[in-house]
Amino acid sequence: MDDDLLRLDPYNDEGALRVFVEAPRGSSLKFEYDPHLGVFSVSRELPLGVTYPFDWGFIPGTLGDDGDPLDALVLHHSSTYPGVLLPCRILGMVEIVQREGKGRPEVNNRIIATPCWHTALDDLEEARDLPKTAREQLEQFFLTTATLTEKRLKIKGWATRRDTEKFIAKSLA
Repeated sequence: MDDDLLRLDPYNDEGALRVFVEAPRGSSLKFEYDPHLGVFSVSRELPLGVTYPFDWGFIPGTLGDDGDPLDALVLHHSSTYPGVLLPCRILGMVEIVQREGKGRPEVNNRIIATPCWHTALDDLEEARDLPKTAREQLEQFFLTTATLTEKRLKIKGWATRRDTEKFIAKSLA
């Protein structure tokens, strides 16, 4: 099996950002796409009591500093399943610097998006439009999920939709 999912263009013909779901909302397991097997497999458990607050996945056709496709969190009120492809609207991103073990610091931003078909969040233009408490909770979620790993994260802030689009463009595989 080849890595066709990873080579897919990050945007569909209508200009929507494509996000492949790895871990659905409510999951306490982190899943990863294995391009050699062509399947999604369990990577690890999240810390006790922690679950994904929204669908978590990756943007095909991109490559981050860590060698993986860019990460994305898709805000909506439902949960899907690993392998589902969501057409999304970009809201922004949480800017994160990550260091694994004694390695060099890497940019490992988290793209924040919402499905194109979603209506409850249509009034959101930017991730910064989320209530401050929601943004702080998302930051804490990202920090908490790395707690029992070799990764140390530092939140740098929140980027605009426009800056996020530029970041994705620079990360095309």
